[in-house]
Amino acid sequence: MGNFKVEENFDISLRPKCIDDYIGQDEIKKQIKIFIDAAKKKGKPLDHILIGGPPGLGKTSLAQVIAKEMNKNIIFTSGPVLEKKGDIAGILSSLEEGDILFIDEIHRLNPAVEEALYPAMEDFCIDIILGKGNSSRSVRIDVVPFTLIGATTRTGMLTSPLLSRFGIILNVEFYDLRSLTKIVLRSARILNIKITHDGAEEIARRSRGTPRIANRFLKRVHDFALVKKNGVIDRETAEEALDFFGIDEYGLDSKDRKYLEILIEKFNGKPVGLNTLASALSEDRYTIEEIIEPYLLRSGFLERTPKGRRPTKKALEMLKKI
Repeated sequence: MGNFKVEENFDISLRPKCIDDYIGQDEIKKQIKIFIDAAKKKGKPLDHILIGGPPGLGKTSLAQVIAKEMNKNIIFTSGPVLEKKGDIAGILSSLEEGDILFIDEIHRLNPAVEEALYPAMEDFCIDIILGKGNSSRSVRIDVVPFTLIGATTRTGMLTSPLLSRFGIILNVEFYDLRSLTKIVLRSARILNIKITHDGAEEIARRSRGTPRIANRFLKRVHDFALVKKNGVIDRETAEEALDFFGIDEYGLDSKDRKYLEILIEKFNGKPVGLNTLASALSEDRYTIEEIIEPYLLRSGFLERTPKGRRPTKKALEMLKKI
């Protein structure tokens, strides 16, 4: 026990309260509504769900919405904190029927913990070892039917046995400008921040298609508006504030620009391996692969080749303007 955690990626008040409050990801919402209605009609828990996608796109919020729509409790934990088989056994034994167990970063599960999940997901039971040495014996204990929701930024890193046990696999995508603008406007309304539609759109435009970033920018731009302006966020204020905080018109921050500058200036635009880049940037591989590169790739500033990463023509032209 002791591994429960309520994950707060951002201000919890901004999280959607129901499926209709959840902006964007329309195709996923249509599917979820069908799955939820079917589960209620059958009187059974939802099938286990895997939600994949880059950080900050609302995987945790989606899990919370599902729990609320099912009118069930949700317990939060993450792959890295489940160190041994007893950790997951303790959580599973505490669940009530139909509860939802949310495991973030499920691709980072300890193999022993993952193996303990197999019978729990399939047969709603767990195997525990009593005693030690020659006197030890395996005992199977039933757990109540539950739904596991796993979230991952690396679906490809899940083992085949674990992946095959999820009945529903969803992939959240980066948000378009229209949906992200709606999210900024909704968050501003909840936080009592005065903002124009153009101001919200400018924040959304520089937020890398990511709600978590958009909400963070909204708060920082509001701070700027309160100190430097009249407290109202319009397009001009948003542009001035985000420029001040080092977020350029492309949504790139200083870390992104440093990444591209190293590729272009230090390595002359030639392909560079990940380990070499990590050393040059003084960053770990995870930050580069999960935080920096996805947006650069999606925005056309970076390409991956068999020989390594290299900047695109667009990146070269962009850096010439700086």
